[in-house]
Amino acid sequence: MKYHFALDLKDDPALIAEYERWHAPGGVWPEILESIKSAGIIGLDIYRTGNRLFMVMEVNGDFNFEKKAAADAANPRVQAWEELMWKFQQPLPWAKDGEKWVLMEKIFEL
Repeated sequence: MKYHFALDLKDDPALIAEYERWHAPGGVWPEILESIKSAGIIGLDIYRTGNRLFMVMEVNGDFNFEKKAAADAANPRVQAWEELMWKFQQPLPWAKDGEKWVLMEKIFEL
């Protein structure tokens, strides 16, 4: 199963460049990669156009959004990463309070 999400970065070229450095090979903390994999996420890609990000997340049959959220909330390293990333990110105009990545709705398939 694949899920697709969107989020905006702050429209600042220096911040965008720094965000990309954090996501370059070796930039993401090992604990973050482990938390992703242990949740049942088997693939995760982030794309950027301008200051908009698109994330494609492929999960196995054990993945559960609620379990992932609870595990992240209980993991101080994940919380530190999320706080660091918020320096670069901003919510989409239609995001709910406290929502970062917004789940996208598929509207076409060939």
